[in-house]
Amino acid sequence: MKYIRTFFSVIWRFWFYLWMLIVILLLSPLLLVTIWSDQTYPAFYKVARLWARLTFYGMGMSYQIKQAYPLEKGKSYMFIANHTSMMDIMMMLLLVKDNPFVFVGKKELAKLPIFGFFYKKTCILVDRKDSKSRYQVFQSAQNKLNKGLSICIFPEGGVPDDRSIALDSFKDGAFRLAIDHQIPIAPIAMGYLKYYFPFQWGIGKPGVVPVVILPPIETKGIAQDHKKEIKDQAYQGIHQVITQWEEQRSRKH
Repeated sequence: MKYIRTFFSVIWRFWFYLWMLIVILLLSPLLLVTIWSDQTYPAFYKVARLWARLTFYGMGMSYQIKQAYPLEKGKSYMFIANHTSMMDIMMMLLLVKDNPFVFVGKKELAKLPIFGFFYKKTCILVDRKDSKSRYQVFQSAQNKLNKGLSICIFPEGGVPDDRSIALDSFKDGAFRLAIDHQIPIAPIAMGYLKYYFPFQWGIGKPGVVPVVILPPIETKGIAQDHKKEIKDQAYQGIHQVITQWEEQRSRKH
């Protein structure tokens, strides 16, 4: 039985990469028209959300918002979320409709065929091992925020190899930027993706992703010397929700 599940999981994973590329190719005329400037980025964002919707549902996935704090339309936020899967990218695009954001993501994804081209053109890439790259990220993010866009960062800085970790520690970058620009931090918790679609091959299946959009954390009047308190507040909010989901899952299994 285990080998059958592994076989279907591998086939499903191959379908993900194939289907993702098919959708990108179908939408490529619209994507190519809208990726070249900040003026057309809101239009690109709408196309990207369509790509995310087609890819996500085409994998047999769905999500259920358990709780959502309303966000102000058109306002700049620092969106943060837990990171366990490539599906996190699609999820964030699906969840945030009226506040176009730019991803800050690892540069390795730019090597993926076709997807990498659009990723490189529209996201802020970071090499976390290179201090110069991290500095350039701050400059690029500041430029996007100054133009009224939002930023999305997965503050864990990567996906832990140990899948038993509910939520890894947060890096400072997202919180430093939010305080510098005095924009609210919007924490989002997403559940079970590390079981449905982890980075590890041979594991995974379609499922329903629970989501909680937590109340934004204001940074107006907050100085950098209070960054740790803001980061801890965001961490605890997401961690509490994820821990509850993990406990519920343990009871069912």
